[in-house]
Amino acid sequence: MSICEEELVKKWESEQASLRQQVMEEDTEAWQRCPDFSGLERVGGVDLSFIKGDDINACAQLVVLSYPDLKVLYEDSQMVTLTAPYIAGFLAFRETPYLLEALQRLERSQPRLLPQVVLVDGNGLFHYREFGLACHLGVLSGLPCVGVAKNLLQVQGVTKSEEHQSQIAALQRGGDSFPLMTASGKVLGKALRSSDTSTKPVYVSIGHKISLDTAVRLTHSCCRYRVPEPIRQADIRSREYLRIHFPTADT
Repeated sequence: MSICEEELVKKWESEQASLRQQVMEEDTEAWQRCPDFSGLERVGGVDLSFIKGDDINACAQLVVLSYPDLKVLYEDSQMVTLTAPYIAGFLAFRETPYLLEALQRLERSQPRLLPQVVLVDGNGLFHYREFGLACHLGVLSGLPCVGVAKNLLQVQGVTKSEEHQSQIAALQRGGDSFPLMTASGKVLGKALRSSDTSTKPVYVSIGHKISLDTAVRLTHSCCRYRVPEPIRQADIRSREYLRIHFPTADT
């Protein structure tokens, strides 16, 4: 790592530590306390898709789905050029600005469609410094956010051990979960079997303004397949945007 990158890491670590103090790890909205999420009408999903071989130019995608029927109400696809370097553990500094801009565009143009919660393709508290992309976006936007990762981040003693694999095997049906516990005994997230037909879990963690149990329950309620529908639609639509606008590129 260069001296410039070392200085950047120190700066980002300081910013993460400061923003981490603002994360709210409990339910803050009335709909979160209802068994059927009564009052929840709009769920957002965000994702970035890259052209293969290009880690700078990407399609930043926001979708808003109705709840509980999960129909797309709004979509925003925007080509962006990422200016921050990729450094492991600091992905949010690359991606958050463009996802935040998408939410702000929606708030300006059609505020009645602003999502009441956002599902983020990535981690929240389940992160090296307990401040992943979902926390970053949540704190800066002020919206409840949930991190939903497709792959296990091996952090703070959580590993793909035999015990972890046996816990996955023990998940019998959609909605079953187990805690992701650090070496110190702290629970940073949960592995969730998101549907009856998918045996590979997703990893759910708090982003902002939601409890872990509510985040898991919400994520499961948004799943038709393994990946919750707001994130799945954001991924599909961003890839389709790249396919149409960059037909010769391999996405």
